Amino acid sequence: MNLRILTAGIAISLLAACGSKEDGGKTPEGGEAKVLNVYNYSDYIAEDTIPNFDKATGIKVTYDVFDSDEMVETKLLTGNSGYDIVVPTLNFFGRQIQAGVFLPLDKSKIPNLANLDPAVMARIAGQDPENKYGVPYMIGTTGIGYNVAKLKERFGGSADIANSWDLVFKPENIAKMKDCGVTILDTPADMIPIALHYLGEDPHSGDPAVLQKAADLLKSIRPYVQNFHSSQYVGSLANGSTCLVVGWSGDIIQARDRAEEAKNGVEVAYSIPKEGAPQWFDMLAIPKDAKHPENAYAFINYLLEPQVAANNTNVTHYANPVKTATPLVDAAIRDDKTIYPPEDVAAKMFTYAINTPETDKLYTRLWTEIKTGR
Repeated sequence: MNLRILTAGIAISLLAACGSKEDGGKTPEGGEAKVLNVYNYSDYIAEDTIPNFDKATGIKVTYDVFDSDEMVETKLLTGNSGYDIVVPTLNFFGRQIQAGVFLPLDKSKIPNLANLDPAVMARIAGQDPENKYGVPYMIGTTGIGYNVAKLKERFGGSADIANSWDLVFKPENIAKMKDCGVTILDTPADMIPIALHYLGEDPHSGDPAVLQKAADLLKSIRPYVQNFHSSQYVGSLANGSTCLVVGWSGDIIQARDRAEEAKNGVEVAYSIPKEGAPQWFDMLAIPKDAKHPENAYAFINYLLEPQVAANNTNVTHYANPVKTATPLVDAAIRDDKTIYPPEDVAAKMFTYAINTPETDKLYTRLWTEIKTGR
């Protein structure tokens, strides 16, 4: 899924009034106004991507950000979101397709679809048959981020424990990290399936009795969790005020690089636990009531340009699905096995299920209980 808040400088450079969408639909001549309203995850695009798109097309982009799929889904299901492109994660996207909120893609207007990895498209087609409604934007995993020195201090000079979910889900382990700051994602759609998988249960399960097992496990570690958040941990990991997170791969790797650039003595690392972890796909989609669909097609096609996709990966540290972009990605990122996992690691990964409304309600109730410690 992320993360996945633009930095203040980027946000200002895109549009000073982030959150005040351009509402003009048509020009006096009947064509679309040269505006585009995008709703995407935070820290999820290169700084020059939108200015370069504006320069190439004359289309002014308003770029709003969110930090959880639940936020974008609420806007979509309420209707009249005001956005021309949204970026939901695949399992939410699949359910939103069923709700009928998206415009079927006119693929003739996205010629750069030819650049996409066929294997990725085939996997996504399981939730978007025939790839009818969405285009993959980024690919990531959810795993463990940690402060190497603080972890070693508490585990006998070794960081090996970070290669297992035991670090997070065994109370005697996570308790050792409490004093230096523990954050987990504030999204049950990530955390409950991870807990299920750790317990040897089906991460796609909607059985209330099985979901209760995940909730009980998460409640057992609740006393040691300082924060539930889906974006702030990037900065707190980088500055050393948090030492352990369950978070999104690119966010944690960004935190690692920020710490290195700051030369603050903080060493951050990311682990895909040996038991397996979620792999997710964030999708570009056009709401059916979008006022500027032609501009949306132009932007999606632009994002699939190999150099543009590579630039976005170089900044976000998430893998992209544009196969022809891989040679253009910085070698340090392209060769990083936590970003582009090898086959033996990928074989243990799982995707998220499309939950029924009833399961979602149960997720929400259990998550409230977990966070409040009830």
